[in-house]
Amino acid sequence: MMNYRLLLLILLIGSKVVWADGIVVDKVYHPYVLPNEKEFEWRLMSRQTEDNSLLGQRIAYGQSVSDSVVVEGYLVGEKTVEEDFDLQAYEIEVRWMLTEQGELWADWGMLFEVEKMHSSNDWEVTTGVLFEKEFGRTSLTMNLFGIYEWGDNIQDEVEVEFRMKYRYRWIPQIQPAIEIYTGENFVGIGPAFMGIQRFDGQKQLKWEAAFISEISNAGKDHTLRVALEYEF
Repeated sequence: MMNYRLLLLILLIGSKVVWADGIVVDKVYHPYVLPNEKEFEWRLMSRQTEDNSLLGQRIAYGQSVSDSVVVEGYLVGEKTVEEDFDLQAYEIEVRWMLTEQGELWADWGMLFEVEKMHSSNDWEVTTGVLFEKEFGRTSLTMNLFGIYEWGDNIQDEVEVEFRMKYRYRWIPQIQPAIEIYTGENFVGIGPAFMGIQRFDGQKQLKWEAAFISEISNAGKDHTLRVALEYEF
C-alpha cells in the first residue's frame, strides 16, 4: 500500500525548492534499463509565457554498458524571440536501474547527468532518484533531482527539481496520464499521453506528449512537450 504521507511530503518539499534555470517541465524518467539496449531519442519543448517564448529540442543516442546501466549523449538546441535556433549545450546522462522490475514493493533507479554550455564555461551536474510503483492498471512515477551549477556566467548554487506522472495503462499504444512539476513559485500540472509500439525482437518505438500549465501564478505560462524514442 502506498505511503500517501510520504508522497505529500515530497510534493511539499518540491513546491519550495528552486526551479533550475526557469525550466523544469521535461521528461519524467522511468527507472528501467533493457539489457543490450540501444536508442535514438528526440525531444521538443515549447514554452509560452507573458513575456517570451522558447523552443527547445534535444537529439540523443544511448547504449547500455551493462544489464542495468545505460549511457546517453545529447545535443541541446534552443530558439527564442530574440535568437534564432542554435546549439546551446552538450549533455552526458547515465541511468542506473537499482532493482529488477517487481523485485521489491517499488522499482528504483538513479540518474547522473553532466551538462556543458556550448559557448561558455558554464556547467551543470544532476543527480536524481527515480521511483515507480504499479497499482493494478495504474502506475506512479516520481523523479527527485539535485542540481549543482557553476561557471563564468552563473552563480554557484544547488537546486532541486521534482516531477511526477500518474498514468493509466489502457493499452500499450495509448496510456493517458497526469503530470505534475514543482519549483520555486511554480506548480505545473496537465494532461499527458504516452505509448509504446513493439516490433521484432527488442525493437520498440515510444512516444510521449504533455501540455503543462502553471497554476501557482495568474500569468500565462504553458509548456508543450513531445518525445520520441526508438530502442533496438
